[in-house]
Amino acid sequence: MGPFALALDTKNSFAASEGVIAGGTAGVVVETTLYPIDTIKTRLQAARGGGQIALKGLYSGLAGNLAGVLPASAIFVGVYEPAKQKLLKMLPENLSAVAHLTAGALGGIAASFVRVPTEVIKQRMQTRQFASAPDAVRLIVSKEGFKGLYAGYGSFLLRDLPFDAIQFCIYEQLRIGYKLAAKRDLNDPENAVIGAFAGALTGAITTPLDVIKTRLMVQGSANQYKGIVDCVRTIVAEEGAPALLKGIGPRVLWIGIGGSIFFGVLERTKRYLAQNRPDNAASKQD
Repeated sequence: MGPFALALDTKNSFAASEGVIAGGTAGVVVETTLYPIDTIKTRLQAARGGGQIALKGLYSGLAGNLAGVLPASAIFVGVYEPAKQKLLKMLPENLSAVAHLTAGALGGIAASFVRVPTEVIKQRMQTRQFASAPDAVRLIVSKEGFKGLYAGYGSFLLRDLPFDAIQFCIYEQLRIGYKLAAKRDLNDPENAVIGAFAGALTGAITTPLDVIKTRLMVQGSANQYKGIVDCVRTIVAEEGAPALLKGIGPRVLWIGIGGSIFFGVLERTKRYLAQNRPDNAASKQD
């Protein structure tokens, strides 16, 4: 391996590790800040017909959820950033959106193996089926088997792969356009505003997919729905098509604010880590 290749490989490894740290940090900050809104959204979506929801225990399951959010967010950004860089080098400049879409989907697939069990446990606790994360894991596995922790995996991918791909693509494309117009790098508030817009728009578009995912994940061993198609058909038949937009208000609010915080923290952390790389520190000493 030549010196240039070695330097490039070292730079890429730093970029990947920085993505892991930045992603984990951003994910934990967002989840902790906005968890009550997510709980309300989940309860609205899980309620069948015109059922009322409880507003107590809005932080139910947060600790267990953070244990999954930290590695899931770290994995996502740790895969997304290197994949994005490689694809941007491989594809012509006018296809940068394809690079962002593809990298977002790859990050989503990699993170899904941690995200799905975390989401299943979180939503079961948000709907007050279990008192603690360890109890949830133990009882789900005993009643439904290990596969119970991956309930709704297909619907999760159906929601999250388009969501991740679209959100990060909108965010990156808006940043590119803004930088070209402003002829400078974006500051933290500008990154946050663009992140909020990308999150809110993507959240609204994917709400029906989120409703389906929630219903499949919280049904447990009752098996009210036999799959994605049956879930859609049953919801529409029993509750009407508008039921597929349940929780859209809290979801857009949650993801809009979450996008603002996530991308703001992500860019700030990435910048901080890049400025404190060993090679940068060595160059400052020289």
